[in-house]
Amino acid sequence: MPGSEPSGAPASFAAARAPESEVRALAESSPGVHSQTPGPESDPSAAAGETSTASSLANTSDGGSSENNAPLFSQAPATETPAATDASAVTPSSEELNQLMDQYAAPQQAPTEGEIVQGRVVAIADVGAVVDIGGKTEALIPAGEFMEADQPIRLDPGQDIEVQLTGEHKDGYLVVSYQRARRRRVWANLDKAYHDKSTLTGRIVDRVKGGLVVDVGVRAFLPASQVDLRPVHELEDWKDRDIDVRVLKLNRKRGNVVVSRRAILEDEQKLQRQKLMESITEGQIFHGTVKSITSYGVFVDIGGVDGLLHVSDLSWGRVTNPVDVVRPGDELDVQVLKFDREKMRVSLGRRQLLPDPWVTVPERFPVGVRVQGRVVGVADYGAFVELDSGVEGLVHVSEMSWSKRKLHPSKLVQVGDAVEVVVLELHPEQRRISLGMKQAQPDPWVQFAQKYPVGSQVTGRVRNLTDFGAFVEIEEGFDGLIHVSDISWTGKIKDPAEALKKGDTVQAKVLKIDPVHRRVSLGIKQLNDIWANWFTSHKINEVVRGRVSRLTTFGAFVELADGIEGLCHISEIEDRRARDKEKQPQRQGASTSVLAPGREYEFKIVKINPDQHKIGLSYRAAVRHAERREMEDYRSSKSSPTATIGDAILAKRESL
Repeated sequence: MPGSEPSGAPASFAAARAPESEVRALAESSPGVHSQTPGPESDPSAAAGETSTASSLANTSDGGSSENNAPLFSQAPATETPAATDASAVTPSSEELNQLMDQYAAPQQAPTEGEIVQGRVVAIADVGAVVDIGGKTEALIPAGEFMEADQPIRLDPGQDIEVQLTGEHKDGYLVVSYQRARRRRVWANLDKAYHDKSTLTGRIVDRVKGGLVVDVGVRAFLPASQVDLRPVHELEDWKDRDIDVRVLKLNRKRGNVVVSRRAILEDEQKLQRQKLMESITEGQIFHGTVKSITSYGVFVDIGGVDGLLHVSDLSWGRVTNPVDVVRPGDELDVQVLKFDREKMRVSLGRRQLLPDPWVTVPERFPVGVRVQGRVVGVADYGAFVELDSGVEGLVHVSEMSWSKRKLHPSKLVQVGDAVEVVVLELHPEQRRISLGMKQAQPDPWVQFAQKYPVGSQVTGRVRNLTDFGAFVEIEEGFDGLIHVSDISWTGKIKDPAEALKKGDTVQAKVLKIDPVHRRVSLGIKQLNDIWANWFTSHKINEVVRGRVSRLTTFGAFVELADGIEGLCHISEIEDRRARDKEKQPQRQGASTSVLAPGREYEFKIVKINPDQHKIGLSYRAAVRHAERREMEDYRSSKSSPTATIGDAILAKRESL
């Protein structure tokens, strides 16, 4: 390269390659310069530096070594340049100049091969980078070193760097290595960091099998297990990230370095854990991260300490699987419910920080309101229905269906079914709500009453017999009772089994329906209502003939037809004046003296009650009616309007 300037070299580097004539002029003018004002030339150190620079430039120009150019600078003190000087000008003494020249001419200590020295980049050329290392000769970093580097190396003029002496010379330069110095420094730092367990910062540059490659000056291996506290599956996402690592293994001979990020995180976590354990208190609120999920709860990291968030404290609502509420990595606020310092266990709660839904339950779900819900649980005694998040009520098995048949709740509903319910009872202080499903459905008893009104005829099967009657199934879930007194009009049946058998199909008439108590009264004898027929054919004041069936203290029961009886009260048996004349202490004797059981008499109907099947009779009125009729007959036969009752009686006796 001597004698020619590299093409494309920077201006700074071209200035360093100045012509020899300029270098000589600079060397000759240095000792003989006189000026009115002292300048850098008068400074011995500046002169020495100037001499060194000149020597370097001269070497660059002619391509010789530093020894060959030494005479050039040694002749400078003998050469004088005439110049006009001012009377007051100060000229350096010959003693000072000699001292400077001796210093320049003195042999310098040869640099040691392999030594690392500090330098400053002077220029960048095609041949490499020119570096000033403070000697007579400038150093050169060959361009090939930049080309062989794994990553681009950027050096700028004026930049301070470290280089390693190689002991070689090229084109008048002392050949140095930037990469070797850099590697030695990097390995020295790695060795120090390894023994001190200090932290290094590197950039992830590649993804390899089993882990990542981190640039910490050299390519270091970061195993996947050492990337984070938790397993990392998407390692590709970590590329081009700057991270802090710690050296785990170091083998300089083989060039192997293993680093870990997890070790740093574990130490930080340990410190945080110790600090947190000293300050944690029950009731304290933390912002944590979900680490793992189990069937019974969630483990949450609250800053170096893992606490258990039980599934029951995850939400006010029923949680079957915690995965339905949170996922690993989710951030959430939790409250410390219990802290055991001895066992280092922390119990956390999340629902305690959420609004309590039961506070507004009385306003939202008053008794009687009809709401939509979702079945969240089924038990032997009923089903649990969620009305809102965190609000559940129980539908007892007896409130699930109008049917009297006992069915297991699982036969009626399944978990997840949407149902309509009615609030039956509410106990907010106990967090209990009683619900009913059947109340949200049309009342079948109301429908039954509409379908089978009182007086209608039904057909059913005898399901059961009791001492007081028979139960007849009209429809599924609807049974009616036929009382023993409603089987026959005669009243002679004392046991239902005398007329009916279990399984018989019978026809009956609906007598009464009680939807509130779920009861239906039926009657067989009402199918042929002899009372209705009798009441239709008889009226008040009509005289009928009947047989005295039995006597009581208050009167006599008279059988007017088969199954039809009337009552002749004691007051209607004989005239009151006749009773007062008789001296009998008991009324029964009086009635017995007039009416005898088993005998037939005429009675007058004085009262009729079709609804209660009651007939009031009067023997006294019938007797008077007969007397009036006889009187009328007598008067009509004698043609005497003045005939009396006595006359009629005498006429009747005579006819006998």
